[in-house]
Amino acid sequence: MKQLEEIVTIQKFHETGFKEKGSQFTGQAFPVNTEQEISDILTDVKKKFYDATHHCYAYKLLGGQFKYSDDGEPSGTAGIRILNAIEHFDLLNVLVIVIRYFGGTKLGVGPLGKAYYSSAESVLNKAERITKTAYQQVQITADFSHTSLLHKSFSDFEMIVQNTEYLENINFTCLIKPKLLQNYSDYITDKSSGAIIVTADDAISYF
Repeated sequence: MKQLEEIVTIQKFHETGFKEKGSQFTGQAFPVNTEQEISDILTDVKKKFYDATHHCYAYKLLGGQFKYSDDGEPSGTAGIRILNAIEHFDLLNVLVIVIRYFGGTKLGVGPLGKAYYSSAESVLNKAERITKTAYQQVQITADFSHTSLLHKSFSDFEMIVQNTEYLENINFTCLIKPKLLQNYSDYITDKSSGAIIVTADDAISYF
């Protein structure tokens, strides 16, 4: 899967609700990172709203994982419509649950699908959306004589310094955009004649 330089997700939990022909629809949006986290949230929501008629949901994660559930509603009317709303905003690492209390009047397939989409679209539209940027963590070890060079390089390469240790050498823990890593490594090796050691972690995180 192609490495994304940025992703759009939501800042925090948000909830909206509306009624349609007596049925109450409550849309809940959660920022998530793993399928285990999603499983725990679904368990909690089903316990809290144990008397609801349906708990329909969809999610989409950074790694490409996605899933949706109609939870007993007619096929194609709920889960996929919630997923459509997530994709409408081009979001990742998001779980949306729509909780329905049946009001006694059947909506029909078309209006039901519209109600689920509207519920998901509404909660995502009102949730605060944020853009996160991909970073790779690097460990940098250098002699104290290279301190000025390093601080200038951090600025030039848009790096974030997470931690600094002053031992026999100076050790920095930094974040750098993956697309800049090779250029940075080449630059700092050249400028220090190989005296500065740069070690990069493979994992990519988003901040």
